[in-house]
Amino acid sequence: MFPAILDLTSTQLAAAEPDEYIRALMRWHFGEETGSPFWLRRARSLDFDPIADVRTYADLSLFPNVVDEFREAAVEDLIPRGLRGEDRAVAGVFESGGTTGAPKRFVMFESWAEFALGWDEFHYSGLGTANLLAVAPSGPHMFGDFAQRRARRQNGLKFTVDLDPRWIKQLIGRGAMDEVERYTEHLVDQAAHIMTTQSVGILVTTPPLLERIARREELVERIRKDVRFICWSGAHMDADSRDIFRREIFPGIPLKGLYGSTTVLGMSRERPWQHPDGPVGPVGPVGPDGAAELDAPAVFDPPSPYITFQVVDPETRTEVAVGERGQVVMNHLTKYALIPNNLERDLARRVDPLPGTLGCAVSDVAPVSTFGSQTVIEGVY
Repeated sequence: MFPAILDLTSTQLAAAEPDEYIRALMRWHFGEETGSPFWLRRARSLDFDPIADVRTYADLSLFPNVVDEFREAAVEDLIPRGLRGEDRAVAGVFESGGTTGAPKRFVMFESWAEFALGWDEFHYSGLGTANLLAVAPSGPHMFGDFAQRRARRQNGLKFTVDLDPRWIKQLIGRGAMDEVERYTEHLVDQAAHIMTTQSVGILVTTPPLLERIARREELVERIRKDVRFICWSGAHMDADSRDIFRREIFPGIPLKGLYGSTTVLGMSRERPWQHPDGPVGPVGPVGPDGAAELDAPAVFDPPSPYITFQVVDPETRTEVAVGERGQVVMNHLTKYALIPNNLERDLARRVDPLPGTLGCAVSDVAPVSTFGSQTVIEGVY
């Protein structure tokens, strides 16, 4: 049996006793009876003893970033031996986008996938039954699976326009912008046919594709008429674009972002914004004069202690001060997987975390220009 503190229902206990949680996690992932073959084998090459030496959240910095090894690791070796019964039910094998080389592969478990999606549940409360259109990657990508789960939770149907983000990145990389244009319009054409013939209450897509959809007046009108919620993820949205979408193009429709990574098997949620002197209005935050204040970047909170963020100086790897920009480091810390110190291909501003949580929140996220000697091409995802 796994320690009770590692149970996903023990969030409050884990948050209240973070060091105990970390110690239990080390015993789980590096115990012969419970750890995965990957980590039990990898431990032999570490210059420290995870069980003896990793006693606090700060001690996780002892670990190297091992995610590049997930490009070729056998996925069976990533499954902790201690998982039993429902905890061992696999939702799928998902891959990273392949932006910086061959994709990395990760095992997603049903129990964790449902918990991770539920982390964002409050944004959808009150929507009722709604069909969902996902103009997003499916196949080996986590994005499509989470969209399917969201549709089920809304007692609705999922419509899909598939896209291959790796192909678009290849086209951009070799300068074939005419082909990029044709492919992107092909995606929007498919979305248009669904939106004009079917009932769609939730639109899930990426910021570049949302911008393309917004170029078509008939689709903007259809979204204003039918869509009750827009969720964006998979690429970055700057504060100005977010402001234009919320104030001018889709006023009155909640527009919420998710920021995460397949590499940490989950995402963070956009923090509800509350003006210190006024309420949150129908199109977003409003100040005491009633004017909407929408041009601040979104702030994202991860589901601590299971996923945590840090923001570090790219050169020294030391944590930056609150309010300063740096490179995002993500940690996945559950009984299902241990993925510590993953340096992401994103820059962000460090924000104070919510009370009782580990790490920090992030805002103003944007991709780095190069990562591991590879040019980063964001494309449409």
